Amino acid sequence: MNFGPMEYTVARIDGDYAYLQQADHPAEELKCVARALLPPEIAEGSQLHYEMMEYTLKNR
Repeated sequence: MNFGPMEYTVARIDGDYAYLQQADHPAEELKCVARALLPPEIAEGSQLHYEMMEYTLKNR
């Protein structure tokens, strides 16, 4: 299990799930994450930082 740090972009939001694209491996399959685990203010295109099983919204 990878505890990070990793960077993601919210590629798609579909109901209660968000699909994340890993920043340094864009060809990999999207990671499906329950929106309850993500900051509530995310939108498609949001940049996220993941570390120690916690997602935080990156400042632009």
